[in-house]
Amino acid sequence: MSEPKQENFRCGMVSIVGRPNVGKSTLLNKIIGEKIAIVSPVPQTTRNQVRGIYNEERGQIIFLDTPGLHLGKDKLDAFMNQSSLETIHEADCVIHLVDISRKIGREEENVVDKLKSVNKPIILGLNKIDLKGVNIPEYIALWEKAKGQKITEMQFFTMLTLSGQEGTHVATLLDILFDYLPQGPALYPSDIVCDVPQKMVIADVIREKFFMIMREELPHSIGVTIEDMQKVRKETLLIKALVLVERDTQKEIVIGKQGQILKNVGTLARVELEELLETKVFLEIYVKTKKKWRDNLSLLQELGYGH
Repeated sequence: MSEPKQENFRCGMVSIVGRPNVGKSTLLNKIIGEKIAIVSPVPQTTRNQVRGIYNEERGQIIFLDTPGLHLGKDKLDAFMNQSSLETIHEADCVIHLVDISRKIGREEENVVDKLKSVNKPIILGLNKIDLKGVNIPEYIALWEKAKGQKITEMQFFTMLTLSGQEGTHVATLLDILFDYLPQGPALYPSDIVCDVPQKMVIADVIREKFFMIMREELPHSIGVTIEDMQKVRKETLLIKALVLVERDTQKEIVIGKQGQILKNVGTLARVELEELLETKVFLEIYVKTKKKWRDNLSLLQELGYGH
């Protein structure tokens, strides 16, 4: 595919930040036009930066979908928060996405406190407008208190109602972003929509299926890593996935009675992976108990968290 060339071509990075479960991944998937990030009603499903790349004639936008900024206790939580904060400094523009159907809490105050001194354009995305949220004045007041001025007086600050689920005002959001981004050449080929390593994408697909099937019963401490990938036949890819939990009781829950949960996860994940990888997939999933793995620095780095 030929790369677009024009004098006014714009390219830049946009960080999507907010507390957990405000719809960051849903919005990103809607913008890109295909699924590149986990979507789940369970908070903190996104654990790594996901770079989604949007291309059109006006330019290229590299979106950084980040883990939700939250009040955590272990090293994994610290890595997730650090990952989110790093994208703020990398980006040319920041979208502060909030869920207007939810009231402001300590986590939201924490996000605004981190963003209030950022010297780059900020868009306050009032998301989930389709849910008829009534908390918009509170989010405006939070920003006005943090900045010490009326929202209409803030420079390089834009407020926009959105629905990532329905696509409401997403086109307007893109217009605003292209106005803010600098002129420059594309950083990625125009046929690439995501630069997340393949093994991480596969692990996320499997983890998402656990969220879908187990929901509130799913242990928060679950982790998935891909131990091996190899062609076993001409058109069949063998994938060995390891699921980590912190206690034996969690292991029993994740496996399910007579292994039913593990079987269901494997079936759903295999169907999606075969479509994603365009090949037949033989998926083996194992569950292992590793106490306090979320505080194990070397293991977290092997799993791709932190540096």
